[in-house]
Amino acid sequence: MLFGDKFFRCNCPVTTALDIVGDKWTLVVIKLMLIEHKKTFKEFSESTESIAPSILSNRLKSLEKMGFIVKQKLPDNQKSNHYFLTEKGLSLTPVIIELALWSHHNVKAVDDQDIATVTDKKELGLLIMKRYKSKTAIL
Repeated sequence: MLFGDKFFRCNCPVTTALDIVGDKWTLVVIKLMLIEHKKTFKEFSESTESIAPSILSNRLKSLEKMGFIVKQKLPDNQKSNHYFLTEKGLSLTPVIIELALWSHHNVKAVDDQDIATVTDKKELGLLIMKRYKSKTAIL
């Protein structure tokens, strides 16, 4: 099965999803964009996750190729690329919420009030996407 130029191992939906977002850094990059509103290579590089530049470059190219993000230059800054989540990228919000909740309850409790006090996951997802869209203007 082919997605862009990516082949999948089998027809299992879980395996297929992991073929797309199951590496160590893809969801981290999307989380940085969605939750922390990172937009530039420099902002990603300076994050606490310490992503190696070569890996970051690879993940951004891959996410763009698969349609999860778009890359744009701003009219007032033609030197830097700015990355924005597409609707497809935003559709991973529930996955990130579920992973954060699972981790909070089973691995490491976090101080994030949005995660620690969540009672309605769908409402939290909408809030996160609304915040992202309000702080990020795609040109």
